[in-house]
Amino acid sequence: MVFAILISNFYSASTAAPAKHPVKPVPAGAEKGSTSPILGFRNPADENAVESRFLAVPDPKLAQGHMRILTQAPHIAGSPEDKATADYVAGKFREAGLEIEIVEYKVWMNYPAEISVDVTAPAAVKMHGPTREHVEDDPYQDDPRVVVPYSGMSPSGEVEADAVYANYGSPEDFKKLDDLKVDVRGKIVLMRYGQNFRGVKAYVAQEHGAAGVIIYCDPADDGWKKGDKYPKGPWRPDTSVQRGSIGYMFEFPGDPTTPGMASVPSLPESKRVPPEQSAQLPKVPTTPLSYHDAWPILENLSGSESPRDWQGALPFTYHVGPGPVRVKMHLKQDYQLRTIWDVIGRVRGRQWPDEWVVAGNHRDAWVYGAVDPNSGTTAMLEAVHGIGELLKSGWKPKRTIVIGSWDAEEMGLIGSTEWGEEHAADLANAAAYFNVDVAVSGPKFAASSVPSLKQFLREVSKAVPSPKGGTVYDAWRKSAEPKAEGVVIPQEAIGDIRRLPAAEVRSDVPVGDLGSGSDYTVFLQRLGIPSTDIASSGSYGVYHSVFDNFRWFTKFADPDFVYEQEMARVYGIEMLRMADADVLPYDYEEYGKEIAAYIDGAKQKAARKFANKSPDFGPAADAAKHLESAGAAILAKQKSLAPDSGKLNRTLRDAERAMLIPEGLPNRPWFRHAIYAPGVYTGYAAVVIPGVNEAIDAGDLERTRQQIAALAAAANRAAKVLESYR
Repeated sequence: MVFAILISNFYSASTAAPAKHPVKPVPAGAEKGSTSPILGFRNPADENAVESRFLAVPDPKLAQGHMRILTQAPHIAGSPEDKATADYVAGKFREAGLEIEIVEYKVWMNYPAEISVDVTAPAAVKMHGPTREHVEDDPYQDDPRVVVPYSGMSPSGEVEADAVYANYGSPEDFKKLDDLKVDVRGKIVLMRYGQNFRGVKAYVAQEHGAAGVIIYCDPADDGWKKGDKYPKGPWRPDTSVQRGSIGYMFEFPGDPTTPGMASVPSLPESKRVPPEQSAQLPKVPTTPLSYHDAWPILENLSGSESPRDWQGALPFTYHVGPGPVRVKMHLKQDYQLRTIWDVIGRVRGRQWPDEWVVAGNHRDAWVYGAVDPNSGTTAMLEAVHGIGELLKSGWKPKRTIVIGSWDAEEMGLIGSTEWGEEHAADLANAAAYFNVDVAVSGPKFAASSVPSLKQFLREVSKAVPSPKGGTVYDAWRKSAEPKAEGVVIPQEAIGDIRRLPAAEVRSDVPVGDLGSGSDYTVFLQRLGIPSTDIASSGSYGVYHSVFDNFRWFTKFADPDFVYEQEMARVYGIEMLRMADADVLPYDYEEYGKEIAAYIDGAKQKAARKFANKSPDFGPAADAAKHLESAGAAILAKQKSLAPDSGKLNRTLRDAERAMLIPEGLPNRPWFRHAIYAPGVYTGYAAVVIPGVNEAIDAGDLERTRQQIAALAAAANRAAKVLESYR
């Protein structure tokens, strides 16, 4: 795919002077501030006044303008169009008064050179794909720079073999094929998107000896079974394809050749892992197809009828094969070290400049990326706009605010990971990392975080008005009620932000757990920085396709950009409160309670797995209670607003870091957090207390005992850190 042409007006728009929009008036009385209490503030009236001024700034019309410019051209990571978006974001940061840096990394990634999939038998079955994505009425679909559908991080390969259908490609699905006496060795395995990360599908197929993998979107999951197809409705049309990386990010994210080390341009080749030795890079050729192209393969498979829960929405009975359909995959990938661009903006803190509050969103997209990620970039830019207006009024944060526009997230969380690895020492004093990615695909607010920040998120949501009336919290609580209308979104589309948490220890709106699939990964799971992720969700069926564009967004996601405004406000209030808090607003009592609930769940699972040989979970349970008790004690001190807040804040920050395991998780040492990691067989969804749960899943009794001990040690370390404050 050639990316040599730039839209001239796209680039000029990225550097043009900003349009002048009047700032909305501050609500009456806000200048004096209200008396609403805020955890961690000695003078909440001052903070309420600052927040009121901020809330008046984010503008739906400006948000619409950002979105239009950012989605004018396809801008896959490393392309000239991607660089143009970096320049646009840098310009907006600069206008707001932020210090700006564009940081380059050299990273190993692929573009497609030649991609084709053909049915070669039976003779009567004809299919040559991938068919160009097309509907009757879309103004963006024919741009010559739209990248052909392909799988990031797939190897090249030419394979011709019988086809087998494997449902979602989970370990359980492959076991079912074994039960049906279907051997996938040497076969091309066809699977549908959903239930797990696409890289997991390739990984499990590789484990079972498949020669090739095809992943398609079934209309049961995000097509006509959900509702009207685009352009009539929001759901995936027949020829639409979900692109995406299949890199084994559950091994480690970031550049595949530099695990744990920043891939700066000056890095010598000798310091890189040879690509053929990288644990992140799959060995099985993999490519995506539309259900239009998968249809003739599935319709003509023989063999056993598929299990009934494997039946998708195509109008015939699904069979598992193998054959008589034979498929030929021809994948020629163009792998190179390519330049990517992170944009970093800073507002230096006046009191604690070495303590950072970091916020981020990625900027690269598989095609136009209106929802993913430009709804997030748009919200981020309007949050920066609000911060800029505060700076003009003379306000300065107590802590340094660092805002990152990450590149190459779609390829494997690369830009954020490389920056986090490069700045690990600087981030040792970071108070929090706030993520936004798929900020708006509809009206339903949801959030995920570490337990220590769940109540912080709830309180932030109470400070922001909702387009539905009342506050974001009010709408969130209503949508979380059992009888509330559900929002149906493909699970892989936005990671795990909508999943229910593994434990709910507080009778309040549920805040999910952090797995992976977005840029908080390096900050939480490598560096131990408390993190959050926020989104406003809706019926989103065009994920990673050409149709995730400005037309779809303004028709189905947020026509008036009021939810963009809402998300800019929530995101900005997160930053302001954490940057200006006298005492950091963590809740380690809730953290201890959640860990205790995770341990109870693991204990029950171990009893089923190991029966009377089940290991002793007592030490881990005691450690969780220890943390809960220490958390309750220090929470009382937080609320008393002790004068020596510097020492108290260091203690609070260090407690999260204490839950890191220095040697990392078994078999994947890049991940060091004892409580949260992406699952090897889920990819995006969080596995809580991963060392323990994955040892149980593997049936490894000795490793389970070892990981219980490691978990207990981590929780006790955190508790002792909290108890060290005197």
